Amino acid sequence: MEEVAEIRRLHFVEKATVSELAKQFKLSRPTIRKHLHTLDEPVYPVRKSQPHPKLGLFCNQLEQWLETDSRLPAKRRRTAQRLFECLQVEGYVGGYCAVRRYVKAWKQDQSASPPVTQVFVPLYFPPGETCQFDWSHETAVIAGIEQVVKVAQFRLSYSRQMFVIAYPRETQEMVLDAHNQAFAFFGGVPKRMVYDNLKTVVDAIFSGKERQFNRRFLTLANHYLFEPIACTPESGWEKGQVEKQVCDIRSWLFTPTPKFDDFVDLNTWLAQRCRELAARPHPEQTSRTTAECFIEEQPLLLPIKAVFDAYVEQMRRVSSQCLIRIERNRYSVPAQWANKAVSVRLTADRVRMVADGQVIADHPRHFGRDRLICAPWHYLPVLEKKPGALRHGAPFVTWDLPIAIKIVRDRVLKQDKGDRAYVELLLMARDFDNGLDALEMACDLTLQTGIVSAAIVLNEMRRLTEAARPVALSETVIATPVLTLEPTADCSRYDSLRSVSHVH
Repeated sequence: MEEVAEIRRLHFVEKATVSELAKQFKLSRPTIRKHLHTLDEPVYPVRKSQPHPKLGLFCNQLEQWLETDSRLPAKRRRTAQRLFECLQVEGYVGGYCAVRRYVKAWKQDQSASPPVTQVFVPLYFPPGETCQFDWSHETAVIAGIEQVVKVAQFRLSYSRQMFVIAYPRETQEMVLDAHNQAFAFFGGVPKRMVYDNLKTVVDAIFSGKERQFNRRFLTLANHYLFEPIACTPESGWEKGQVEKQVCDIRSWLFTPTPKFDDFVDLNTWLAQRCRELAARPHPEQTSRTTAECFIEEQPLLLPIKAVFDAYVEQMRRVSSQCLIRIERNRYSVPAQWANKAVSVRLTADRVRMVADGQVIADHPRHFGRDRLICAPWHYLPVLEKKPGALRHGAPFVTWDLPIAIKIVRDRVLKQDKGDRAYVELLLMARDFDNGLDALEMACDLTLQTGIVSAAIVLNEMRRLTEAARPVALSETVIATPVLTLEPTADCSRYDSLRSVSHVH
């Protein structure tokens, strides 16, 4: 409108011709004549429908995704950015703005209520000072089974460097192990850790900020020398960075649902993705990336002097079958501890039994149900008295032995008193550090002879495990004694014995 007013002033006041105005404003003469007759501000028609020259072919796919996501829980719905990335995989070459406008319009059509917004105060955190922690529940496919995994999320407040790791449980040993993994990933420990009032960290909530923290968790804080801080109940904005990270991680890493063989592969991929996402611009220092800010913050973290032993201990009684039940699974213990109380130390991936200050059993931890985890060596003392249990005993039936040992076992058990003879082989193998390897080699040597018996296998094992014989002294080191005066043979001396009578 300013240009129209100037054209009219120059023509009616300064008496400029249409040709001069067209040359001056670089417009056509019909346009100049139209502007000379314009008195009011021009009104342009509002476009009722937005054309989508590049998105048009993918509108049906995008709307189908939106309808599918609308039936999912809010935590599992894809954002416009994630939908844009999925469309790129399908071949979309347009921009993000078109996708964002389409998603926004679709959501407005589905809901007539206006969104509710909140106001927050901007915060500042010095480098190396604060880290925020939170749990989230995500969906992943592990070993072909879709399940809800618990994801521990850490975020350094200054650099915005994140770390996430997934677990099948949300128990205290998982919290302790997550801190070990996060501090190792960061290469240091922040001075303060901010938490919700989760039960694995806080035992009791008092007025204000006063809390009674869990004793085992305080042991972790004392080990790494960080200060734990609990938020006000139902005040998630006090750790808003990690709260937002939960939503971002869900859309970035868990939409669509990731598929892995086990938790080790999943966590390896999550750690790698955390490093890749650090290449994005910092939300406040936009001229720098998150990785560059983390390089500045990392030297200011507290050093890690030793890794915390992240276990939770509880007392359990061993059954008469030398088993301890832990979370609906049963783990074996050496037979001498049957019907006694022992200490059980649970970590994120191991189950250790401790008695008299020593680890008496160590098993990988399983998270299924009704599983029997046995170490056959724990039951060998029982076989000395009950060798018949060898044939149908669960620890021995499922024992994965080398092929040579299996062949010898099957032949020996068919012989008379073969079960007791085979028990003697196992007992002898137990007394050596590499006893199973020695037994395998002895069985292989026995099979080469063509005659299989427990006695031959025992003999071969003794030959393989016996101590080395002493080396003979060399003649060059110590000279052999030489006789200087050789005695002469005189048989007449024996006749002197005959001349004297002896009384018996």
